[in-house]
Amino acid sequence: MRENPIIARKAFWFAASVSWLVLLTGCAIPGRPSGSVDPGADALSGQSLYQLDSMWTSDEGREIKLAALRGRVQVVAMMFTRCQYACPAIVHDLKRIEGALSDSERANVGFTLISFDSERDSVEALRDYRQTQRLAPGRWTLLRGGPDDVLELAALLGVKFKKDASGQFSHSTLIATLNPEGEIVLKQSGLHQDLEQAVRAVRSAAAGARKARPVAKPEGKRAPDPR
Repeated sequence: MRENPIIARKAFWFAASVSWLVLLTGCAIPGRPSGSVDPGADALSGQSLYQLDSMWTSDEGREIKLAALRGRVQVVAMMFTRCQYACPAIVHDLKRIEGALSDSERANVGFTLISFDSERDSVEALRDYRQTQRLAPGRWTLLRGGPDDVLELAALLGVKFKKDASGQFSHSTLIATLNPEGEIVLKQSGLHQDLEQAVRAVRSAAAGARKARPVAKPEGKRAPDPR
């Protein structure tokens, strides 16, 4: 009997959804086969978001995997550039964390914003957002990805979002701190919160990063700007 492709597709997405729920409880992240590592790099743990094979495009037009962020502490949040209130507040909170760090600490910390809006947040839109928000190129990374990749990463981070009929997004306001190996060490929700715990987590992870072997950042390749 020939397999019904619609049923097969639904079964695939059901299995994927179950996998995401399992991942959120602390199991290994899919992306690379077990025991498969990049040449010259130490193996990543099963808890690392850098295991994901999804491709992302920066506001510089570079296509990268999340593993390109490896080697520094990353403070990560999801947003979209047309957001008028919550997202600017999230960015402001990230800037508060950045401002609380010393110069030596900031050298080992990056800040990453990932857009929900795969349709409208083009490379150019992210580039304009960087300029509007005055985000330093050497320390801040802005990324866009395909809808499925965005959904997968949001599930792993524990971020909920929903697009309405007007194209706007309702979403949770979560800031995640990743250690240099891409493992989540702290998640904090809400706007205008006391960020002392987040700053402590960043400092602790950054202290470990200074002792770690530096990992070269992949060059990546230029991607067309979808508009």
